[in-house]
Amino acid sequence: MAEETRSLLYKVKPISDRLPAVKRPEGHVHFRTKMLWVLVVLVVYFVMANVSVYGLDQAKALDLFAQYRTIMAGASGTLMQLGIGPIVTASIIMQLFVGAKIIKLDLTNKEDKGCYQSVLKLLVIVMILFESVPQVFGYLVPSSSFQGAVGLGGARALIILQIALGSYVLFLMDEVVSKWGIGSGISLFIAAGVAQALFTGTLNWNPITSGADYSLSNPPAGTIPKVIYILATCTPAQLSSQGYEIMFLSQPNPVIALLGTLLIFLVVAYLESTRIELPLSHGNARGARGRYPIKLIYASNIPVILMSALLANISMFALLFYSNDLLSGIPLLGSNSYIGYFEESSTQAAGGLAWYLSAPSGITDWLVPILNPSVSGNIHSPLMNLMRVVIYVSVMILGSVLFAKFWVETTNLGPRAVAAQIQKSGMQIPGFRRDPRVLERVLERYIPAVTVMSGAIVGALAAFADLVGTTGNASGTGVLLTVGILIHFYEAMGKEQMMEMNPVLRGFFGGE
Repeated sequence: MAEETRSLLYKVKPISDRLPAVKRPEGHVHFRTKMLWVLVVLVVYFVMANVSVYGLDQAKALDLFAQYRTIMAGASGTLMQLGIGPIVTASIIMQLFVGAKIIKLDLTNKEDKGCYQSVLKLLVIVMILFESVPQVFGYLVPSSSFQGAVGLGGARALIILQIALGSYVLFLMDEVVSKWGIGSGISLFIAAGVAQALFTGTLNWNPITSGADYSLSNPPAGTIPKVIYILATCTPAQLSSQGYEIMFLSQPNPVIALLGTLLIFLVVAYLESTRIELPLSHGNARGARGRYPIKLIYASNIPVILMSALLANISMFALLFYSNDLLSGIPLLGSNSYIGYFEESSTQAAGGLAWYLSAPSGITDWLVPILNPSVSGNIHSPLMNLMRVVIYVSVMILGSVLFAKFWVETTNLGPRAVAAQIQKSGMQIPGFRRDPRVLERVLERYIPAVTVMSGAIVGALAAFADLVGTTGNASGTGVLLTVGILIHFYEAMGKEQMMEMNPVLRGFFGGE
């Protein structure tokens, strides 16, 4: 590539190349080895998610990402405080800049793609500091003993260092899974966190208020134990007056949330199996035929991950501008209730733009206030609650469509890249000339339209799941992502086993 046509990012690349990175394997990695790396990374992830940040006052700490915690694949107050937030945010920025041609990189070019991935590592570090510093200076309070030992400034610096190291190790583990394992590390971490939340939300037998005795107002927190307890202890009069309401609607983990979770599982599993299959034949081997599947959920679950990360960052900065001692004094932005206002000791917006863009927590958070405006705790009119639902659903759908288009173009899933891949494998569409331009024109009839549909469907499903609610407070988006992730992981395992048995298929699937 001529020097004058190169992107300015090539001047940053020598710096980013010096950062710690996971080396790509030189040859084929066996299936068992890949599965071993996946298990090792999962174990390390769960260990880090249970290691508390040293010197942090857990009682005074506030979780800025509480509403998005399962999607962010993190754990509050631990080394996984930031979760995948910095990684996803950095990816959003890079994709937007490349998609808008602000950064001039051709990701179908191997050299440009290497530059993109190298600079992305540097941007991840920038985003780690960008997200950790405001949290530590505003909402992660060092303990008094830790402050007494190293001073307030030293305590904050050491907490930032722990969080930053934990986040960068998570980024490296994502690379380990991508290069040495199966699938995506980010997706794996999300599925692990959501699965844990769903399991505890469904089967937790501890009372809602820990340390207090079981009662009708303090039943078991898990959906199934709660139902068993209420049916076993309530009289018919108690069941009709409040028992059924507690079982089906009352937080946490009502039955309606479990039913919504199961419905999302079934719908996503069905949609994942819906596809268009283009017939293929081998140009040199007569009788050798195959099919290229174009799934209805073509852009996978990535658009929803990116959209959720964007909304999580909007919520975080709205809270910082409203309540942080330094940022709240900024003219126009600081303490502006139109951007978002928050109740004391709460990280969920109570009004303003941030409230309209936040996900409702089940039907008790929006439908009940619309039907019964006098319900306790409701401070918004039925029209405002309805507008919130419309705005949130619209933003999720449109944002997911936008990110789906960017994702397909930046990950070699567009018509041109797929045509080149099919051409390289020696396959062609029967009845058409063996020419990548012909293949590209055929694929352009399907891939762009399916990409838009894919983004709209996953955005609508995630928003619907948030409106219905999910067990374990996993969020509708989290459940949607987990189902898709598990299905894709199962398919990836099947693909790896096929390549293990027939090495000729590695070239078609892009293997080494």
